[in-house]
Amino acid sequence: MNMPNYLIDTHCHLHDQEWFTPEQAEQFLQEAHAANVRQTVVIGTDPQDSANAQKFAQAHPNVFWTYGIHPEYAASPEISDALLGEELRKLREKIRSYGEDERVNPATAGVDDALRARVSVVCCPSAPVAIGEIGLDYHYDGYDRTAQIHLFEQMLQLAQDLSLPVSLHIREAFDDAWPILDNFPHLTGVVHSFTGGKKDLKKALAREFYIGVNGLATYTTPPLPPLEKMLLETDAPFLTPVPFRGTINKPGYVREIATYLSEKLGVAEVNIAEQTTNNAKQLFQFGDASLC
Repeated sequence: MNMPNYLIDTHCHLHDQEWFTPEQAEQFLQEAHAANVRQTVVIGTDPQDSANAQKFAQAHPNVFWTYGIHPEYAASPEISDALLGEELRKLREKIRSYGEDERVNPATAGVDDALRARVSVVCCPSAPVAIGEIGLDYHYDGYDRTAQIHLFEQMLQLAQDLSLPVSLHIREAFDDAWPILDNFPHLTGVVHSFTGGKKDLKKALAREFYIGVNGLATYTTPPLPPLEKMLLETDAPFLTPVPFRGTINKPGYVREIATYLSEKLGVAEVNIAEQTTNNAKQLFQFGDASLC
């Protein structure tokens, strides 16, 4: 069976109204579609932002969402053990109820379980497709590393409990991250916006993680993973690729990243699209854009 040759932005913040007005978000989704970027994953960074991501995804076909708490919020008052414990308890209940709802959904009755799951996730994305972005960030001195590690472990446990992949934000903290991740050996996921060196890339690939490649690749020299372990992303509104540096990033610019990689790797752009889209679908377990 032929794989689709459209592109997927696997990590952006288009739902965040601090950066995008609702009108801009609608316009940028239309522009992305015109650029053959047919599916988008909006990323939660705290409980409220994750709820906003869910609402945005539910309002837009072929947009998916994640639940995450960024490490920068690890020491914030609302992320105390008591409050976070209640938040995660509610999330577990919600996700289990989504599963119950789909089993009795008359729109999917009479079809096999695999197809029902694909149609449900693509057309009615109530549940998150991943837990993220989560991780460790030691770039700024003011961040509480102990609190970050504690939160990271809690979020990894959540992903394991819910059998969801993770979207990892790891910045200048790989030495601490790998031993923690090794305590959750069955988790799958992606190292978003990879900024490590060859040693850490090798460790990520040995653990079967995908690697998020974004606009950084067009103006820096990070080591690139093999195509079969690569996901494309924008991290919009951040990390705008060449030739649009200095402007706000948006999902349609995944096309610029694919074009750049095609030239750098000597691989046809259609093959870049096919493989990275197949990778994203494999990790996040959603179906083809053409289903809706």
